[in-house]
Amino acid sequence: ARMTSHPPNHVLVHDPPSVARMTSAAKLARRLLDCACHPSLVLPGKTTEDIDALVHDRALASGAYPSPLNYMGFPKSICSSVNEVVCHGIPDGRELRTGDVVSFDVSCYVGGVHGDNCATVVVGDYDERWLSEEEKSGSGSGILALQFPEWNEDDYYDLSGEYNFLKRDWRNVPYRTEFSSEEERMRFVTARRLVQAALESRDEGVKACRPGGCLSDIGAAIHAVADAYGYDTVRHYRGHGISTDFHCAPFVKVSKI
Repeated sequence: ARMTSHPPNHVLVHDPPSVARMTSAAKLARRLLDCACHPSLVLPGKTTEDIDALVHDRALASGAYPSPLNYMGFPKSICSSVNEVVCHGIPDGRELRTGDVVSFDVSCYVGGVHGDNCATVVVGDYDERWLSEEEKSGSGSGILALQFPEWNEDDYYDLSGEYNFLKRDWRNVPYRTEFSSEEERMRFVTARRLVQAALESRDEGVKACRPGGCLSDIGAAIHAVADAYGYDTVRHYRGHGISTDFHCAPFVKVSKI
């Protein structure tokens, strides 16, 4: 991964060839994120270090370099933030527990540019009938437990070029409906609500990205959703541009100015 080479406030405007490279990198980053978030990996008893190792291998096998690795001394290939960790957590040997809220930042450098994305999942929040016993234990050759499937772009994108979440996506896994106690049920309900609020905040922020718009519109849109849920945004971190550099202008606040 490269350190920023452009002046701090320089905003790069991508030309068509650059957009094509960025699109390719983004698609690969999404594939790797799908791998990290899949329920056959994010299981109670698994560790974020296990998931980091798998994504690292898959990135290299795809001809990419995991952007976080050695970036400003970061020691791992993905970021994994569990529960109260806001972001940029370091994968470690702690075993995941049922009901943990885990965010994965997965980024890769390929074709001279970076692809970068993040998602949050709730450990163990799937219908028990959805995975085989081998997939649950990680001992079989399940969907993603031990191998990364051959990827066909048509599996993800429809003819218009839009991402089709209904084809192959871990977000369509059915929620679990049976719990050991009312306390456990409420833990999952609370976690799902938090993840849903973050998802809607992101979508509203993306809608605010438009020619002629203000960067402050993005933060205002994100904050409005969080506020409606009774949450607040984290003001110590910002969104950022991406290109040949991992982090670059424009930098975007995710709260009201």
